[in-house]
Amino acid sequence: MHIRSAEFVVGAVDRGDLPADGLPEVALAGRSNVGKSSLINRLVQRRSLARTSSTPGKTQQLNYYRVENALYLVDLPGYGFVKGGMELRLALGRLVQGFLERRAELRAIIQLIDARHGPTDLDLAMIDWLKQHPKPFLLVFTKLDKLSRQQWRRRLDQLTAAGTLTGLAYLPFSAVTGEGRDEALEWIYQESGAKRPNYGKPA
Repeated sequence: MHIRSAEFVVGAVDRGDLPADGLPEVALAGRSNVGKSSLINRLVQRRSLARTSSTPGKTQQLNYYRVENALYLVDLPGYGFVKGGMELRLALGRLVQGFLERRAELRAIIQLIDARHGPTDLDLAMIDWLKQHPKPFLLVFTKLDKLSRQQWRRRLDQLTAAGTLTGLAYLPFSAVTGEGRDEALEWIYQESGAKRPNYGKPA
């Protein structure tokens, strides 16, 4: 799927900053430095629309990216660590929780998990939280290019045996190779109900 139009709109730090145009929204959640910005850049085929960083906790707001004037991808602050101290972490926690629980435009959530390590305790807690809420969600295992096929298969077998993935939608993803991009976009458009672009294949 080709994406022609994608732009950063706002970094929201308060509910009053959130867009009011009614477009459907899909949120990206995950621990700090799991690859949310890299996933956004690969999805929309831009190298640096969303700024990436090796510093955990750099995203300290709800970053809104409008795609094809049809939907928003919302990059949430990484959980587990926020640069700026406990007070900021608590404030962001309240903002994010309120957004996830009460934002009418929010249609679906993508939770990113580092494929190299599998879900952390915080990831598992987030999965449990998502299970208890009505929004559809997708687990995306990032940084797949850093594993061999055998290593990924072994990781997947471990998660399956433990029952971690039972009944859940998931897919492997690499921002480097683009593996999983089309499947992720298909899921985003399906669950958000956004109008799909109809440009055909890029020249």
